[in-house]
Amino acid sequence: MNILFASETEKAEFWLPLLEQALPGDRFVFGLEENIDIALIASPPPGTLAALHGVKLIQSLWMGVERLLADPAYPRGVPLARLIDPGMVAAMSEIVIAHVLDWHRHLYYYRSLQAEPRWKRVRQFLASDRTVGILGLGELGGDAARKLLALGFQVAGFSRRPKQIDQIRSFTNLDEMLTITDALVCLLPLTPKTRNILNAKTFAAMKPKGCVINLARGAHLAEKDLLAALDSGHLRHAYLDVFDTEPLPAEHPFWHHPGVSVTPHAAGLTEPRTAVAKIVENVERVRRGETPLNLVDFAAGY
Repeated sequence: MNILFASETEKAEFWLPLLEQALPGDRFVFGLEENIDIALIASPPPGTLAALHGVKLIQSLWMGVERLLADPAYPRGVPLARLIDPGMVAAMSEIVIAHVLDWHRHLYYYRSLQAEPRWKRVRQFLASDRTVGILGLGELGGDAARKLLALGFQVAGFSRRPKQIDQIRSFTNLDEMLTITDALVCLLPLTPKTRNILNAKTFAAMKPKGCVINLARGAHLAEKDLLAALDSGHLRHAYLDVFDTEPLPAEHPFWHHPGVSVTPHAAGLTEPRTAVAKIVENVERVRRGETPLNLVDFAAGY
């Protein structure tokens, strides 16, 4: 088959040797031409999507697909698959755990005391005293939830449909989950229904002195509402990896706010070494005439 690799962000030199080794009988191309069977896409060059009418599958190289779905040039009728990369899932869980522990053990606060310098202890809590609420119990949220549970935290999750995960409280009503939540982690896909879900009402419903961790998309967060919740003391800290404008402008208040930790959209990067097997599986499914895995529900938006 002819497989197009089209990305302005993912480096082909990291992907191509692995793809060619796994699919030696297929031909990889990097420019638009006729008879393309499958397109591997992430931030494709302008004009790419409009030229893909008739391909058998568009395989995203990322888990998030909202930009592709929002592009009016996306070819109607062509199936789109998300990339569920085990390496990225593991990395995302690591950063969730790191941030939860940073807040839980007051490390963010002790760093601020070191800058003064000032010697002061604050109350220690058990992990079982804390409830971590996870927005989104899919591949990312489910993995993080299980690992937090193993560390002794109480874990709850919010999702569009009920989920059955042993020892994890599942909610389809966000307000109900927020009333028991100390640390709130956003791992949701971005859809019209989830935009600005991290807002003043959400923060006010949480238990006081908690934290917010946004690793999903910048548009999930109402920035002014977060700053107000931090300045009032209702929230202790926020860990932000994604932003409406990226890179985050140098003048943005998040850079210098004592209650905000910023990372450069680096929480979970697609890892070719673990992702290629998932791509190969879908290529082989297309070859056999079977349904690819992780197809996007266009109506739901992910």
